[in-house]
Amino acid sequence: MTEFENKIGYKFKNTEILERALTHSSYANEKGTGKDNERLEFLGDSVLGFITAEYLFENFKNEPEGELTKKRAYAVCESTLFDYAKKIELGAEIRLGHGEEITGGRNRPSVLSDAFEALLAAIYLDGGIESAKKFVLPFIAGSTKTNHEFKDYKSMLQEVLQQNPDEKFEYVVVNESGPDHDKRFEVEIRLNGSNVIGRGIGTSKKRAEQEAAKYALELMGL
Repeated sequence: MTEFENKIGYKFKNTEILERALTHSSYANEKGTGKDNERLEFLGDSVLGFITAEYLFENFKNEPEGELTKKRAYAVCESTLFDYAKKIELGAEIRLGHGEEITGGRNRPSVLSDAFEALLAAIYLDGGIESAKKFVLPFIAGSTKTNHEFKDYKSMLQEVLQQNPDEKFEYVVVNESGPDHDKRFEVEIRLNGSNVIGRGIGTSKKRAEQEAAKYALELMGL
């Protein structure tokens, strides 16, 4: 078992998937492999959401849905995932392209939070849901004990729009710009397919979505 595997408490059967989880798109683009961690990050986001929701459901039995939603939002937000990643010194393990390296990518919240989700997905694929839970639950449990002020604009907007069940909305990335080490994402919130009710720009898709939701709420006077 490697030093990093000792640190995370999980030994991979397939080390290639661990390598993929630790490969930033800047490195993959530089090397021309196309094998970065973005697909794993996509899966890890869902795995993290499920494990967090189940944990909160089982351990906060007297909390209403709204409070559980707030706790989940805090436990999986970028800044919290960044803290998780720092605890296992994940930044030291990520493979970065030269530009990302020299501009401080190892300490960038968006890079580390995405890599943490990719790592969780890798553990899930390699060892199953119980291995994933064993790895991530201590982080989740710690985050729910923290006193925090966190405004989850996406959840707030969802609560407003769900008052009319006929309204359907989605977050759509309409533009990506900038080099790998300084990406900007532009997101629109589209209501019923075409009506744009919010726009946001951020250094990660999640930040852009939060900004778009905040803008939409402001337009509604909320």
